[in-house]
Amino acid sequence: MSYEKVEQAKKTIIGTKQTVKAIRAGNVIEVIIAKDAEGRVVTPVLEAAESHGVPVNYVESREKLGNACGIQVGAAVVAITG
Repeated sequence: MSYEKVEQAKKTIIGTKQTVKAIRAGNVIEVIIAKDAEGRVVTPVLEAAESHGVPVNYVESREKLGNACGIQVGAAVVAITG
């Protein structure tokens, strides 16, 4: 389900650092995290999302999440902004 949500989103942000920046700026509607991503990569995003009240959903695979974003590599974190 969340893969389709990412594919249909008008604007997404891919990656940990950019996602944390966008959360802090108040621009994120929802965060999608791959379950197979390393904890050290996703922890800053989880902390920022929790402190700003942004919902977090999980998908199974970084590879499939990257494909849903239209990139050739895996994506650990994707933020939906609009």
